[in-house]
Amino acid sequence: MENSKITWTDNTFNPWIGCTQVSPACDNCYAMVMMDQRYSRVKWGPGNPRQRTTPANWRKPLAWNWRAAALGIRPRIFCASLADVFDSEVPDKWRGDLWNLIDETPNLDWLLLTKRPASIAGMVPWGGSWPENVWIGTSVENQQFADSRLPILCRLPAKVKWISAEPLLGPMDLTGYDLDWVVTGGESGAGWRPLDPEHVRSLRDQCQSRGIAFHFKQWSGFKPHNLGRVMDGIIWDEYPLDSGNERGRQIREAAIQFKKGIFDAKFRWSDPCPELVGAA
Repeated sequence: MENSKITWTDNTFNPWIGCTQVSPACDNCYAMVMMDQRYSRVKWGPGNPRQRTTPANWRKPLAWNWRAAALGIRPRIFCASLADVFDSEVPDKWRGDLWNLIDETPNLDWLLLTKRPASIAGMVPWGGSWPENVWIGTSVENQQFADSRLPILCRLPAKVKWISAEPLLGPMDLTGYDLDWVVTGGESGAGWRPLDPEHVRSLRDQCQSRGIAFHFKQWSGFKPHNLGRVMDGIIWDEYPLDSGNERGRQIREAAIQFKKGIFDAKFRWSDPCPELVGAA
């Protein structure tokens, strides 16, 4: 989806849809509720086929890449909000097509997030030299899963290593883990579980003391947007690489324009590239 409502990304891209629950954070999975239970598009669970998205959808990142090059920005693309890239039920051919797409879009930063970090090394084709535009992340909801997943994540040679602690279901000590970015927040929708503010503050304080970018997405509740994103009077909206410097501020401002569809006159869509423009 272009112009994503997820606060920590610019666009989302789903190469396929479907997954299997693997830990407590999955209990109220919004993708499962929406795509399986509500719309019956894809059956969740082991042994059920995943659904590949349309060729038109697969062309969208090519258009985003061209637009990003024209504007001189680097949009963040969250890959697989309705799936898991490293799900073993996904055909290897589909994953290979995704690696090719990532190679073809060097102006996009791809945010790959998984609950299966043990599968990453055996599924990516890059060995010890990963592309600069791949940010690898894992979901961790409490200390148990931080301690089982983060040692694996931190060994990977990605430019950015990050975690999504959402929903945050317990306290976490990140001591000893080499991370560039922490995203956290509460749960939304029916059956949401409370978010303890002290657990969020602890993560924030750890990040501040170690120079890790910290992003607070939302409080928990049926409609968390009604509660806002403010914690202790501040919207914590940090990103790795560009936070805290003037160039980063300029990049973020350009990305905001990118999301709103505001473009400089010299980048009008009369420029030659109709097959990409048509796919946007």
